[in-house]
Amino acid sequence: MLRDTGEDKMIRGLIIALQFLSRLPVNIAVDFNKANIRKSTFYFPFVGLLLGLIASLVYYLLNPFNNQIASFLTLLITIVLTGGLHLDGLSDTADGFFSNKDRETTLEIMKDSRIGAFGVISLILLIFFKYILISNLGYKLPVALALSMGNSRLIVLIQIASKRIARPGGLGDMVHKSKPQKYILSSIGLYLLVVIYMDIKFLIPLIISLIGGEMISAYSYKKIGGLTGDVYGAIIELSELVSLLSYWGVFIWI
Repeated sequence: MLRDTGEDKMIRGLIIALQFLSRLPVNIAVDFNKANIRKSTFYFPFVGLLLGLIASLVYYLLNPFNNQIASFLTLLITIVLTGGLHLDGLSDTADGFFSNKDRETTLEIMKDSRIGAFGVISLILLIFFKYILISNLGYKLPVALALSMGNSRLIVLIQIASKRIARPGGLGDMVHKSKPQKYILSSIGLYLLVVIYMDIKFLIPLIISLIGGEMISAYSYKKIGGLTGDVYGAIIELSELVSLLSYWGVFIWI
């Protein structure tokens, strides 16, 4: 059992971040309370880095034999590692936002567990585009994928800290209400140091992803007056895609 020292409390936050953002077998019981949720936000981008590195290992081992198989299995591993949680948020968001309904109906559509045409289309396009990017990044994929998965979790942290919730009661609302701003600011500072240390030009995909996240949030405000857990998932998936595309551009032109 974890004690109540400051270090142990931060470990609880790490455990919750791993359990919430991944399907890694971290079978340690931790109270899902506001204090632990608040501390878990510090680790979001670093969990993303870890997931990207694990998936990249598959690519690193298999790419010398066949690029297409390596790319497909790498993409599959990223989905398995997250349990498809963020993809589900993307599909729900697409179904709701592109239904052209009023705010309340849009929120109801997003809550519906069934997937609609727009949700299917969004998943196909995103997964196919990710596969193309992964297969074309070559030996630079591990850096691009790890940082893209880290970038996307950082972007969603910024939205959590700065944007209002459209629907109370969900997981997104729980994270928002935990008042994690202090831990999010610390996470942003440390993550920026990591990115700059690796290569200052890697800030470019992060900035582009941030702009994309802000655009999604602005559209969400227009449609439903704020953000939900599903929109957070959509921001993660789309920011990851934009970041991968940006790394491809950085590696070619800079």
